[in-house]
Amino acid sequence: MLGLGAQEMILIVLVILIFFGAKKIPELARGLGKGVSEFKKGMTDIQSELQKEESKEDELKRKEADLARREAELNKRSEEKK
Repeated sequence: MLGLGAQEMILIVLVILIFFGAKKIPELARGLGKGVSEFKKGMTDIQSELQKEESKEDELKRKEADLARREAELNKRSEEKK
């Protein structure tokens, strides 16, 4: 993990304890957890919106292809009648 050893991790934890104190750490962790969860929710929402748009584009392309095929069939039939 980021090339940090056990000694560095212990030092970081000690510095955090000194700066914030034992009572503030749960609050900080809770706030960090909420922030991460909101970020994940936002990412999920964005992904679902992109998938919806992608499926709409695919449906539009299928309809355009079907319309072009029908138009070609109608042109062929009209030429055969002539």
